Amino acid sequence: MQFCKATTDNTMQEAVLIVFYVAILLYSVIIHEVSHGLMALWLGDATAKYAGRLTANPLKHIDPYMTIMAPILLLIMTGGRFAFGGAKPVPYNPYNLKNQKWGPTLVAFAGPLSNILIALIFAVLAKMIGLPVASKIDIISNFNNWGTIATVISGSASAIAFELCIMVVFWNVILAFFNLIPIPPLDGSKLLFAILPIKLETVAILEQFGFVILLVAIILFSGPLGAFLNLMLGLFLSITI
Repeated sequence: MQFCKATTDNTMQEAVLIVFYVAILLYSVIIHEVSHGLMALWLGDATAKYAGRLTANPLKHIDPYMTIMAPILLLIMTGGRFAFGGAKPVPYNPYNLKNQKWGPTLVAFAGPLSNILIALIFAVLAKMIGLPVASKIDIISNFNNWGTIATVISGSASAIAFELCIMVVFWNVILAFFNLIPIPPLDGSKLLFAILPIKLETVAILEQFGFVILLVAIILFSGPLGAFLNLMLGLFLSITI
C-alpha cells in the first residue's frame, strides 16, 4: 500500500509539472505577441488595441491548431517531454507606423526582446535561490524528465522554485532565438527585409510561401539550428548556477 501511495503521489507531481510546463509556454507566447502590439501602439498603430489583443487573457490569443493541437500532439509524441506552439499573430497596420522603414522591424523584434528579458530576469532569480550547485545542475539536466525531476525536487520549496525558473528560462530562450531566424513568418525576416534591397513583390512571395520555406530549412538544417538554440540556452542556464 505504501508503494502504491508513493507511485500515485509521484504521478500527480509529474502531471502538475507538465501543466506548469505547458502553461509557461502559453503565457510566454502571449507575452511575445502582446509585445508586438504594444510596440505597434507606441509607434502609432492601435490595430491590436482595437482588436482586443493587448491582454493577458489567453482566450483572446488561442489558435486552435498552434495553441491547442500542436502542443498536445508533441506532448504525446515525446512522452510529455517537449511541446511547442504559438498564438494568433497580433494584427497591426504597418502603414500607420511613424517610422515606415524601421517600424515593422521594431514591432517584430519587440516579441523576442520581451522573451529575452523574461529569460534573463528568471535566470537571475534562479541564481539567487539557495541550492547547492550540484542540485541545480541535477535539476537543469532533468528539468523535463518528469519521473526523475518529480523525485529530485519533492519536498523542497527551493528546488521547486528553481525548477519553475528553469522552465521559464527554457521556453523564453527558445521562443526568442527561434523567432530571430530570418525566414518568414518569423520575426527575424523583418530585419532582413529592412536591410536588404528586396522588391516588395519578392517580399510578398517570400511571405506567402515562408512557412513552407521554414519547414524545409528546419529539416535541412536541424543540426546547426539545434546547436544554435542549445548554445543560447546554455548561456542563459549558466547564469542560474
